[in-house]
Amino acid sequence: MGEFDLLRRMRERLPPPGPRVPLGSGDDAAIAVPGGATATSVDALVDGVHFRREWSSAKQIGAKALAVALSDLAAMGAEPGEAYVVLGVPTDLDEDGCMELLDGMARVAEETGTTLAGGDVTRAPALTLAVTVVGHAERPEDFVTRSGARPGDALVVTGELGGAASGLLLLERSSPSDNDSPPVGSMSDGLIARQVEPRPRLAAGRALAEAGATAMIDLSDGLGGDASHLAEASGVGLRIDAAALPLAPGVTEVAATAGRDPLSTAVSGGEDYELLAALPPERLAPATTAVEKQSGVGLTRIGEIVAGEGVEIRLPGGGLLEPTGFDQLG
Repeated sequence: MGEFDLLRRMRERLPPPGPRVPLGSGDDAAIAVPGGATATSVDALVDGVHFRREWSSAKQIGAKALAVALSDLAAMGAEPGEAYVVLGVPTDLDEDGCMELLDGMARVAEETGTTLAGGDVTRAPALTLAVTVVGHAERPEDFVTRSGARPGDALVVTGELGGAASGLLLLERSSPSDNDSPPVGSMSDGLIARQVEPRPRLAAGRALAEAGATAMIDLSDGLGGDASHLAEASGVGLRIDAAALPLAPGVTEVAATAGRDPLSTAVSGGEDYELLAALPPERLAPATTAVEKQSGVGLTRIGEIVAGEGVEIRLPGGGLLEPTGFDQLG
């Protein structure tokens, strides 16, 4: 496999660039003509850390790499624009495998209106994908940051929680000889899909931004950890009702087979890529309607913003749940 032949094949498979990109992949640099304000984020996925090739197809890995990067733009309420990809290729991945990775990325790019504008290819000891994404808005103040939550705001979350962590538990416990593994069915398949095929909540993010969200973050490292980031950035406290958390179907059953608490799984598991947002109470009803209409996912109130600091997760029977999350270097 030659580098330049691979790059040529990749360029031939790329979807056409969007209107902001008069020159995409193929030159020394891409040329984009953004209007208004831009938001830029970088994400990286490494084999054995963020995915395992024995669990995921090359298309799924490529799709996940772009999807999780775009999730950061969703949390800003941004419109997706361009993506730049660095692909680290191990010796046991051939040219066809690289093209399958690209096909997965291209599918997500087409679904989200993202232009794959360029990148680089290099050898690596393990399959690695580093993705830079650029999002757009008319004005800088149209983006939603983590730092605007105010006491009295409602705390809401999109979609369902715990699905990706439960899918990971299923994958870790499944093997042809593992008779204790939960049976694979539509419920299990859906949980595994949440782990290997995440979807960025771009439409929901834009709907929340337009509805007046004061702060927002995507749940990549778990509700507990990411809620703590939002609380710290905004200089406020978060009070969460654990009984209100919208658990994905099957989380309770999978947690039971693994000897785990389902609420702890949902709070600390990570990789759900839902959005956690603060909203003025009077904006909650129109925001719920807008999110459901524009994205097809629900919006659930799970708590409130209070004066103070830190995150308090109250359990149904009294007591508190530790607001933990995933630490990349922990």
